[in-house]
Amino acid sequence: MEGRIGLITGAGSGIGRVSALALFEAGYSLALAGRRAAKLHETFEMAGVAADRALVLPTDVSDRQAVVRLFSSLKERFGRLDLLFNNAGQGTPATKLEDLTEEQWLRVVAVNLTGAFWCLQEAYKLMKAQHPQGGRIINNGSISAHVPRADSAVYTATKHALTGLTKSTALDGRAFNIACGQIDIGNARSDMSDRMQNLIEEADGAGAVEPQMDARHVADAVVYMANLPLSVNVPFITVMANGMPYMGRG
Repeated sequence: MEGRIGLITGAGSGIGRVSALALFEAGYSLALAGRRAAKLHETFEMAGVAADRALVLPTDVSDRQAVVRLFSSLKERFGRLDLLFNNAGQGTPATKLEDLTEEQWLRVVAVNLTGAFWCLQEAYKLMKAQHPQGGRIINNGSISAHVPRADSAVYTATKHALTGLTKSTALDGRAFNIACGQIDIGNARSDMSDRMQNLIEEADGAGAVEPQMDARHVADAVVYMANLPLSVNVPFITVMANGMPYMGRG
């Protein structure tokens, strides 16, 4: 897989960072996108790769023009795109449905759904136009794309919508050798997940400390999906900590 070009949003922390490190190890050159430049540079430094294999591009994916500039810079630097890991996401603290503010709703939708679409659309256009044609898009869904936690209406709504976007893109991309799949993640331990060690309110109102898994297992799944030939797609894959309350939750 030497020479393949990827782009990861939300690459400065969490799943994005761990996946970037794994993809660098697998031989990819990567554009690293996210809101915080310092965090993106940390990811690059942790990878220990040559400067010509990385492009650090601070980007707010909810800003349409910022996304256009992101992909323009990537094309200018690398010439093509083989992989988009559409990973950037945002949530809210547990909030009763009736108490969600307009600002909370609009911000989460802007990042998790609209921003994901802007990135997917630009990747799709680039993959369709390049030679050889095609590429792979992996959307970061969530266990919440299947079943909700309590008091998570806006996050759950965006993740369910992302599932529909994955299906539509997988269908529309077939004619252009564009494969689109989704990875749904449950309780991956990373530098963003310390709060999961606290009591989490479950649907029945009880509190429980939930099991977690090393985020590297998620990164390994991302690399697996990324390295498949474009004649093969994994539409959906779920990677979760065994023992977390998924079956029967909600």
